[in-house]
Amino acid sequence: MRPADETAQASVAPEPLETPAAPALPVEEPRGRILWWLVVLVIAVDQATKAVIRVWLPLYDTWVAIPGLVDLTHVRNEGVAFGLFNTYDLPYKATVTTGLALLALAGIAYYARHLRHHERVARVGLSLILGGAVGNLIDRVTVGYVLDFVDVYWRGWHFWAFNVADASITIGAILVFADLLFSNRHVSHPV
Repeated sequence: MRPADETAQASVAPEPLETPAAPALPVEEPRGRILWWLVVLVIAVDQATKAVIRVWLPLYDTWVAIPGLVDLTHVRNEGVAFGLFNTYDLPYKATVTTGLALLALAGIAYYARHLRHHERVARVGLSLILGGAVGNLIDRVTVGYVLDFVDVYWRGWHFWAFNVADASITIGAILVFADLLFSNRHVSHPV
């Protein structure tokens, strides 16, 4: 006679042989998204401030906002960033500057596709850049130039006149570069 333990073990089916596990497929990290609400906000504020300046301040007139530091001056930028090519009378200048703006937008879109979900600072930066670029592109397409109106100066030093879209692009670029420079997640890890 068998003891009860041996009877129970004899009726249990043998365990199947272990099969090697299939190699794990790489898990795709979720992509980051442009913050569309921020893009729309930048465009709206940019276009609203430009509309106010067009109505309220005649071309080339100035209103002192902060004496010795900031004036509002209605100027036209028919060139590119920082007024480059503004004084040159080139054929098809509006078409060329619009094409450059569209090329920049394509570059932004390409970079945005490679953002990861956790890259929040870069996502905010790209959203600001995109909103500013579209804001200035609207001007180029509708009137052939970009309206600039913020004139910052101190003693003998003058910065180029700019607008909300330009400020947004600058802040966004600083955020993207800060994310690239100060983030460890872009560095390869040793195996």
